[in-house]
Amino acid sequence: MSASRNLAKFLVLCLVWGLTWIAVKVGVNTVPPILFAATRFMAAGVVLIGYAVLRQGLIVPQSRNIVRLLVVSLLMITLCYGPLFWGMKFVPSGTAAVLEMSLTPMALLAFGIALGDEGWSLVRFCAMALGIVGLTVLFAPEIMGLEFGSTTVFGLIAVAWAAISSAWGSVLARPLIAEYGSQFLSGSTTLIGGSGLFVLSLMMEPDTFGAMALLWSWQAIAGWLFLVIFGSLIGYSIYMQLLRDIGPARAGSFAFLSPAIAVAVGALLAGEAVTPLGITGMILMLLAAGGCLFADKLAVLFLPPGKAKV
Repeated sequence: MSASRNLAKFLVLCLVWGLTWIAVKVGVNTVPPILFAATRFMAAGVVLIGYAVLRQGLIVPQSRNIVRLLVVSLLMITLCYGPLFWGMKFVPSGTAAVLEMSLTPMALLAFGIALGDEGWSLVRFCAMALGIVGLTVLFAPEIMGLEFGSTTVFGLIAVAWAAISSAWGSVLARPLIAEYGSQFLSGSTTLIGGSGLFVLSLMMEPDTFGAMALLWSWQAIAGWLFLVIFGSLIGYSIYMQLLRDIGPARAGSFAFLSPAIAVAVGALLAGEAVTPLGITGMILMLLAAGGCLFADKLAVLFLPPGKAKV
């Protein structure tokens, strides 16, 4: 796969996932959050598996991979988006974005190193630190205005766990993607994980079936459709391909570019104000994303021999 094609996929992923935060926030304000997540992933999973069958034929995972597939599905979907959607009921979307997107690339690198998929890089670590600073600067006003109560603390813990769970599952998924293809794995993980979320909704959210029978607001329907089509069918599939082709740490650097894109789009299309502090944060995150993507080349250019990898 050419570097330019991977870069194009990466930029599309950043744009799409940068816009999903507002769609999630709109949805969970009017629909039970775990149910909202479950139906989104189940619908996307059916479409993705159908597409994979049309392209590759019926795929039956080997017995040695079934447990890994179930674990990956639970970590990447059920145990990630369930806590994330629930936590965003109590945490502002900007604060949730800072926490989740700060932890995601760091967790991806840590799990990648632990499982032998990534090597330690001083340049990459510095780039991630720069990205976390940029995220904090960009959302500084919202973070400073946050009132900490018991529900807020639990919400923050849920959002933080979502990042760790997703990163763990992403690293475990890489060999499955190489063996079965990104379309099949995207479809199977979203369908299995979404089904797990539906079970959680039945257990934790009162009147799940009643909420499904009600006519959702047009805002919730629009957010749901955006998440299914762009967040899952397009974004999640691209993410799986990038995990396979460029590795977890590089693929995870979308977390630094997506918030900058989201703020920029809001300013261009919705007339939202962008402060000098916000512009500074976006510049830092752009530099961080570039540092993560091109860490190896930068290490060769700027670090003495023997110190690029430590």
